[in-house]
Amino acid sequence: MRDFKNRTTPPHCVDLKEYGWDDFFEAQFATLRRDGCFPARVIAADRGRSQLIAETGRLEAKPRGRLAHQGETAAVGDWVALSQASAQTDPAIESILARKSCFTRQAAGSRSREQIVGANIDIVFLVMSMDRDFNLRRLERYLILSWESGARPVVLLSKSDLCSDAASAVTDAESVALGVPVHPISSLRGDGLEALNHYLSPGSTVALLGSSGAGKTTLANALLGSDLLTTGAVRARDGRGRHTTVRRQLEKLPGGGLLLDTPGMRELQLWEGAEGLKDVFEDIEQLAASCRFADCRHEAEPECAVKKALADGRLDPLRLRSFQNLQRELERQSARHRKGFELAERKRKEKIIHKENRRIIRSKRR
Repeated sequence: MRDFKNRTTPPHCVDLKEYGWDDFFEAQFATLRRDGCFPARVIAADRGRSQLIAETGRLEAKPRGRLAHQGETAAVGDWVALSQASAQTDPAIESILARKSCFTRQAAGSRSREQIVGANIDIVFLVMSMDRDFNLRRLERYLILSWESGARPVVLLSKSDLCSDAASAVTDAESVALGVPVHPISSLRGDGLEALNHYLSPGSTVALLGSSGAGKTTLANALLGSDLLTTGAVRARDGRGRHTTVRRQLEKLPGGGLLLDTPGMRELQLWEGAEGLKDVFEDIEQLAASCRFADCRHEAEPECAVKKALADGRLDPLRLRSFQNLQRELERQSARHRKGFELAERKRKEKIIHKENRRIIRSKRR
């Protein structure tokens, strides 16, 4: 873990454009700048404190005011407005700027709770190794969340040096990653890494996402040109790795791009994804448009174009089953969202009533 405390940087040495600042964020910041705030980007977060990069260099800050009251925290990749009363006081996060993109998932556990993996991401490198980590159904999940986030997905099939038939793995991945670039790579040998330079343009933010042991940290170190991040061994019995990356952090690459490394995800539940589902399963959506019934579930309905495609071999039954499972999961998640919203709204109204009752009681005591 890198520590930015007590780290000094000469003033006015950082060009925020190199960290993704552009007209989209500048337009939002015009009023805030007049109020004495200055912009910064969150490059790491740990225990409620954010490490940021500003024009004056690296610093730390906590939320203040409405953000602190509501328990809202900035995600890695967020642009925020900072204020600082004096040189002797710590800066504080006053507000979070609107995001260009936001990669979210359902947080682990039974509660309906959103977890933001990263914000303002331009491209998502979905890393999946060609050994026992290779799983097309998991890849579909990552693709749904990537498209839903507003970022552009790119599939990286890692550890090509350990695969005897990398070409078949690429073909299989392309069969579910429709229209998405798929690159076989070996971070240890450097195979295929030159093709990634196309995505790592100055000021652009690329996030690494994938399960533990997929090779994200090894790839990050290869792109960074140094062993800045710690790697770990993969268990022989199941091919799974440990969480060698324990927090999200944004690093600047030698070529000018920005790399967001994230901890491995062993549980990837969807938070939202209706539009992403359509993008990932565009082939099934096109077939469904020819079904007799607009609300066809592709089960027992007559004149179902999807079932016809299954029968003549144009559609893989495993892919259809995955589509239906993910569709049902999103429907359940939507129901949980509605229930959670209704509960929060009821509590909000109860709080208003209780507050008014206390006011009445106090007034009667006078």
